[in-house]
Amino acid sequence: MLFYKMASATLRRRLHHGDVDGRKYERYDATDSDTLSEPLLGNSSTDNSRDGYNEERTLEDIWEEERKRQQVHWTLIFSQLIAQWAQWIAKIVFGSGSLFGRFLFLPTFGQTGAGGRLLPPPLSMLQEERLRNIKRRIEIPFDGSRMEHQDALRQLWRLAYPQRELPPLKSELWKEMGWQGTDPSTDFRGGGYISLENLIFFAKTYPESFQRLLHKQDGTRAEWEYPFAVAGINISFMLAQMLDLQSGKPSTVAGIRFMAFLEEDEMAFDNLYCIAFQMMDAQWLAKRASYMEFNDVLKSTRAQLERELALDDVSSIRDLPAFNLLYK
Repeated sequence: MLFYKMASATLRRRLHHGDVDGRKYERYDATDSDTLSEPLLGNSSTDNSRDGYNEERTLEDIWEEERKRQQVHWTLIFSQLIAQWAQWIAKIVFGSGSLFGRFLFLPTFGQTGAGGRLLPPPLSMLQEERLRNIKRRIEIPFDGSRMEHQDALRQLWRLAYPQRELPPLKSELWKEMGWQGTDPSTDFRGGGYISLENLIFFAKTYPESFQRLLHKQDGTRAEWEYPFAVAGINISFMLAQMLDLQSGKPSTVAGIRFMAFLEEDEMAFDNLYCIAFQMMDAQWLAKRASYMEFNDVLKSTRAQLERELALDDVSSIRDLPAFNLLYK
């Protein structure tokens, strides 16, 4: 049991220290492959073994050798099964999160249905309600003519620049926040109103991290940086797709794991957004990217986040290795 915990912690450290582009994680994960594309040793040993074959062996000797080989084979299989069951029980008993919740979640996580899609576990009434709420938020487009949406833009400015005067809703000053034009309402497009809510949540919940990203305070930056606000809109859109939130019920690994988060955290989508934004900036710096490479950085951010969501010992937002990138 202790070894399992230590191994989990080691993996967590490896993901946190320098593994922003997923390369190191892929190296560790390669050991989980069920098959090998080619043998570990060449086929040349086959002929040599035949040369040493003793033709004088009796039929009884051959049967005895085969019996022992089968015995070793089945012993190995049973030992592997016992080890897998021991790990599974350890995850339930010692893993983070409620015992009952993890017991329901683990056995159904890997089941697949027609087309190879995962069969999601049954949702509780609370999960159903919170999922409906997120879907409703995603479907609301940004409308610059609505007073509520205008007020939200003003709130975002005050959170971003608390010491500065609030500009008109159409002003060159909005470009400083990373909007592409003088009118922020023209930049939302497919992002919708939820992307503005995400930015506000980020600024209020993790203000230090928000300010670092807004002012590009970390690392050596490119001469042509990504626009902060527009990048945030893209991240909201990417998350909705990755989590399969526009389907009837999420059936991807990331979507199913997210539904488990939603049981404990009503704001799981917004919290995951903040992590994804911070992770994207870390990817940006690691790749020494510039403006024209933003889409590639966003794709690698999604891939890295999906890897973290698939980790066995992740049962809450705070268990994600990338959560350590955030600090209030």
